[in-house]
Amino acid sequence: MKPRTRARALALQALFEFDLVGHNPEESIDQHILDSSLDESNSTFARQIVLGVFPLIVTLDKFIEQHAPEWPLDQYALLDRLKTETSLRLK
Repeated sequence: MKPRTRARALALQALFEFDLVGHNPEESIDQHILDSSLDESNSTFARQIVLGVFPLIVTLDKFIEQHAPEWPLDQYALLDRLKTETSLRLK
């Protein structure tokens, strides 16, 4: 896996842990980075994704609900929702 792709995957894992079991996303991404072989640039990128998406989760959920009413969030797979939120944040 390319380093930038790996950074995105680690960010999604940290956000997934928050949604699933309530782990602190900042601590989760730091632990995932420690366990990986990401360089400093990609580690920073992964942290930016998590710290950029996490505070906006409620806002992004409302945006998704408003613009995709045929896809209710309670029927949306958790990982798909997180990927959508992350994509919206990166745009």
